[in-house]
Formats: sequence, C-alpha cells, structure tokens
Amino acid sequence: MKRVLAFLLIVVVSLGVIVWTSPSIVNNIRLGLDLKGGFEILYQASPLEPGGKITSEALRQTARSLDKRINATGTSEPEITIEGSDRIRVKIADVKNEEEVRKRLKEPSVLTFRSSDGCKEATDYCKIELKGTDFVEGGASVVFNELHQPIVAIKLKDASKFSEITKRLASLAPEQRNRLAIFMDEHLISDPAVSYEISGGEATITGQRTNEEANELRDTINLGALPLKLTEKYSQSVAATLGKLSLDQTVKAGLIGTALILLFMLIVYRLPGVIASFSLILFTWMLLIVFWLSEITLTLPGIAAFILGLGMAVDANIITYERIKEELRSGKSINSSMKAGSKNSFRTIMDANITTIIAGVVMYVLGESQVKGFALILMMTVIVSIFTNVFLSRIFLHMLVKAHVLTKPGYFGVKESEIRAL
Repeated sequence: MKRVLAFLLIVVVSLGVIVWTSPSIVNNIRLGLDLKGGFEILYQASPLEPGGKITSEALRQTARSLDKRINATGTSEPEITIEGSDRIRVKIADVKNEEEVRKRLKEPSVLTFRSSDGCKEATDYCKIELKGTDFVEGGASVVFNELHQPIVAIKLKDASKFSEITKRLASLAPEQRNRLAIFMDEHLISDPAVSYEISGGEATITGQRTNEEANELRDTINLGALPLKLTEKYSQSVAATLGKLSLDQTVKAGLIGTALILLFMLIVYRLPGVIASFSLILFTWMLLIVFWLSEITLTLPGIAAFILGLGMAVDANIITYERIKEELRSGKSINSSMKAGSKNSFRTIMDANITTIIAGVVMYVLGESQVKGFALILMMTVIVSIFTNVFLSRIFLHMLVKAHVLTKPGYFGVKESEIRAL
C-alpha cells in the first residue's frame, strides 16, 4: 500500500508542477526566424589590403566565420547567405540587443604584430610583421607566469617566421626600435621589447591585470580575423516566414499526435501503458526545461528532432513491454517476466540510443547552422529519453509489481489463452 501511495503521490505532484510551470517555460523558449522573426544585417565586403581581390572562396570563408561567431554552440541557427559578388546577408532569430549583435559580428577584425623597423618614428609601428592568419585558429590560451599573473599565449603556424622576426628585432638597440607591438584592429594592446630570439612558435601577451581581462582577450583572439573587411549597408527587423498561425497549427498537430500515442499505449499495454504515458509527459516537460535553460533557438528542424525523439521515447517503452509480454506468454510469473523482459530489452534500447547519439555527433561536428541545431536537439532528446523512459518508467513498474498491483497478465494486455504451459 505504501508503494501505491508513493506512486500516486509522485504522479499527482509531478502533473501539478508540470501544469503550473509549462506555460511559463514554453513562453520563454526562444523561437527561430521561421517561427518568430528576428534581425537582418546586409554587409558589403571589401579586401583587407589595398589592391586585394574579393574571391568566392574568401566570401564563403567570411560567411563561415560569421556563422561561428553567432552560432558557437549550435543553438542560434542563423541564416547567412552570399549575395552577388561582394555582399553577405545575416539573419538572426529573436534579437534583444541589436548593438550587441553588431559588435559580436564586427569585432574582432584583425590581430596584428607590428614593429617600427623602417618607420619614421619609433612609435609609428608602421610595419606589419604578423597578421591574424599567421596564428593557429583557436590557439590562444591563458597561462600564468612565476608570479601567478595571467598571460595570453598564442600559437603561430610558422615558428621559423616568428623566429626570424624576433631575431631581427632583438639585434636592434632600444633606440633603434626593438619593440614588437600587438594591435587588435587599430587598438594597441601592448608593445613589449624583444631582447632575444623566440624559436618556440609561441608568442605571449602581457599586461592583463585580472583573469577576466586575460580570458576576454583570449576569446577575442580565438574568434579569429575575418578574411574580408565588412561594412554594414543596412539593418532591419525580419518577419517570421511561418507566422503565429502556422506555429499554432504545428503545436496543435503535435498535441493531437501525442494524445493519440498516449491512447494507443493505454489500449495496447493497459496499466503499464499508464506508466509509459506518464513517462512521456515527463519526457516532454523535462526537454522543454532543457531548451529553456540552454537558451536554444527552436526552429522547424529542431521541432522535427523533438518529434523524432518523442517517437524514440515511445519505442523504448514498447520494446520493454513487448519483451515482458513474451515472457508472460511463455508461462513465467509476473515478477520473473518483468525482470527478464527488462533485462533483455535494455541492451536493444541502449544500442539504438547510442547509435543515434553517434549519428548526432557526426552531424553536429560536420554540419552547419540548422543541421547543427537539429543534431544538438536530437542528442538532447535521446539523453532525456534514457532517463525518463528507460530508468524512471522501470522504477515505477517495479514499484507497482512489488505492491502487488500488477498481479494478472491481463494488466499487461496478455490473454489467458495466449499463455503457454511451462
């Protein structure tokens, strides 16, 4: 009796919390351009250096760099398209601070190491010795010196080139401009003196007073330089391509489909179907919480991944219950059938989920924008499904069996005529 009361209490309290919190959670989930609209910027591309050319490859690389800046975690799903021979259009969903978006896209522009070798004045720093393309992508990190002061270390692609530069500057006297200045765009970060040749292929930037400053500089450098210079031509708000009506229809269709699934589980699997239905409700609610806390931008591909994950969650229960029904038909007791069916189905369910996660990882690593978002949501659905529809549903099933509630094969949808004698 205690187990039955505990189960009923869990169900009632959980459903109450779900009903109370769901509207707020749903309203705070970020929606994509196709569902809610957002913000659009059109950029005019030009060469970084006078006399340079704009190539199709440079435009594609610039578009990929913009996508990385906006979509570092795969949750924003921006739309970035190349127009003509020198324009890039960027659309970002659910923008709250337009100025912050502009800053994130435009900065940083170019990281350079400069010297005064051959300049008129020692502080001119007119000669560019190293550009952002000379550094390893994502190669900046924060280290600490012997006084535990933060230093930003940067790895270079060509160690010999850096060795030649530092050797040449070290041979100059201080009054002969032996400093190597570090610029972010036209902002001077530091100008340390070069007193010896550095052959390790790693440069360091000192002068950061706090760990926060060092981390900010590291992240700024790791964003990398854009292959082309971008000038903003105009910006505007973007209307949703589907609109509120289409979104409402999609949600309505999803609710009807979910209701039919729950009805199917109740009819075919009887009392275990109640557990499966409750687990599916928990699955949906917990996944919405994950979307909200992760600040994921939900688009149509994301909704497709969500529905696919719901189907896989149903499969986990169906596989388990079908194995239990097979054991019951063979003449085993309720308790033995449940143990054997749960054990035999676990490996099948986990194999299917693991292969899905592997496919999701591949799509996330190799994909871009909406493909990356689809893969991320798909992996989240698998993880939540394992928790709710594999572990929790089995715990609930064990509670009812031990409470002697599930005492007849008919409660599992197995007829007496189907049971074979041992």
